Amino acid sequence: MFYYLNGTVAEVQPNLAVIDCGGVGYACATTSNTLSALKKGERAKLYTYLHVAENAFGLFGFGTVSELNSFKMLIGVSGVGPKAALAILSVSTPETLAMSIITGDEKALTVAPGIGKKIAQRIILELKDKMAKESTAGGSLTIGGESAGKSIHFTSKAAEAAAALAVLGYSTAEVAAALKGVDAESLPLEEIIRACLKKMVRS
Repeated sequence: MFYYLNGTVAEVQPNLAVIDCGGVGYACATTSNTLSALKKGERAKLYTYLHVAENAFGLFGFGTVSELNSFKMLIGVSGVGPKAALAILSVSTPETLAMSIITGDEKALTVAPGIGKKIAQRIILELKDKMAKESTAGGSLTIGGESAGKSIHFTSKAAEAAAALAVLGYSTAEVAAALKGVDAESLPLEEIIRACLKKMVRS
């Protein structure tokens, strides 16, 4: 229903931001990372997700598309609800979350309040499996635009980064374009993911 809200920050409370758009205040549940960038009285843009449950619905807002995509990815895991997803994204950025999944680092997930070992293992298991399906054979990805229909072969490290970014909701063409110009040979995996996310957020 709503893609984003662009207005004035009316209230900032723990895990909640109220955005005034044309005199209507929209209460968005959100993460600590997004809240840290908001200031009461200043303008802000939050990318939103409307969660509809049996007896209630809630509006969730995020400072970046990658954080929104991470939220949607997490609530797609069986047993992970919006509250748990917000808790994880309050202690992790999209790139550190992707790194935790790639490396199987369940301890990084259990830092979040209410996230135990079993649910952390389930998140890693289900999302790693999704990454494997998203990642194409041999690390080849098709680039859109002028190079449509052509494939480029990435190093194994770049292919891992591409798989992580695909899970965060980016298309194959977007990922391939973001990886162009990134030094995947010498940069650590987390830096590759971060560099790509920055490029895609700006686009």
